[in-house]
Amino acid sequence: MATWKMLLLQDSASPLMEQLSFFHDHTLLILVIITILVGQLMAGLFFNKLTHRFLLEGQMIELIWTILPAITLIFIALPSLRLIYILDETNNPMITIKTIGHQWYWSYEYSDFSSVEFDSYMIPENEMMNFNFRLLDVDNRMVVPFLSQIRMLVSAADVIHSWTIPSLGVKIDATPGRLNQVSFTPTRSSLLYGQCSEICGANHSFMPIVAESISPSFFIKWIKKMINL
Repeated sequence: MATWKMLLLQDSASPLMEQLSFFHDHTLLILVIITILVGQLMAGLFFNKLTHRFLLEGQMIELIWTILPAITLIFIALPSLRLIYILDETNNPMITIKTIGHQWYWSYEYSDFSSVEFDSYMIPENEMMNFNFRLLDVDNRMVVPFLSQIRMLVSAADVIHSWTIPSLGVKIDATPGRLNQVSFTPTRSSLLYGQCSEICGANHSFMPIVAESISPSFFIKWIKKMINL
């Protein structure tokens, strides 16, 4: 989760977020190089007294400063396109979970298991324990096994919401009447926090998302417990 004075991205908890972090670093390096180059050229123009009274055209330099940005954009576009296809791919998921956004809570349905469904509300401030995070913790977490591909089917019952967990690299709109799909693979045991990132009404800030990534053996025990409730 994000903390105070955090300057970089959150630690990745899935291969998708690792690839997004790599792309962020790649693009940032290109931007730093461009900024230093342009800054040095502008500083040179400000501080030298060289003039050229008869300069009317410079076709070669114009050709260079047209071709170089095009090549730079190709170096950004190719990894970006590759990443788009990686993010969109769903290959033989182990578990399918359907989540529906409401004003202002989330409901989850484990489609592969009978009768496993529940609502997830934010814990009010007067009911919080010492280990809870204000505005981020919920009464019922979405539990998933790590090192397993999870498919999320996302929709909404009223207005547009957005199911977002940054450390998983997942952000997908929940739209009424439409079923959107996204997949991810948690790589470690962890608590993963997120929030709705679509302005959905007065209590938009009060419908957090918490995913608990646990080992497959503990996940099976949790599923059996939920079925027997």
